[in-house]
Amino acid sequence: MSAGAGQPTRKGSEQRVTRQRRAVSATLDELDDFVSTQELYRTMHERGESVSLATAYRILQSMADDGLVDVLRNGEGEAVYRRCAVEHHHHHLLCRKCGRAVEIEAPAVEQWAARIAREHGYTEVAHTVEIYGLCPECSAPGA
Repeated sequence: MSAGAGQPTRKGSEQRVTRQRRAVSATLDELDDFVSTQELYRTMHERGESVSLATAYRILQSMADDGLVDVLRNGEGEAVYRRCAVEHHHHHLLCRKCGRAVEIEAPAVEQWAARIAREHGYTEVAHTVEIYGLCPECSAPGA
């Protein structure tokens, strides 16, 4: 999640709550891992929800803009989304193999980013830190 100085930026736009938006939100609430828009669309379609792929893209982008979901790029560079477990600025530790994500606090990163921005005269700074590796299950012998 991008944010400046350790706090998320929530635009708080007054989005109209449509049936499609409720369906996307409810589906995200039931998922634990990051999903692409296409994966979310397939899941919704399998459940009988009628939301077009284009509408799903628009709703997810709107939710990301409003700070309601985390968005990051997976190993293939595709945007993936997940409902955040925490509402404040955080980062992620991601498994390159299975996609498992762990939300992490990183106060040293926040201090470093603020100091670097200050030293160079930047204001309204935002940053995203994602750490990639293999989770314990994917690192286990025979995995």
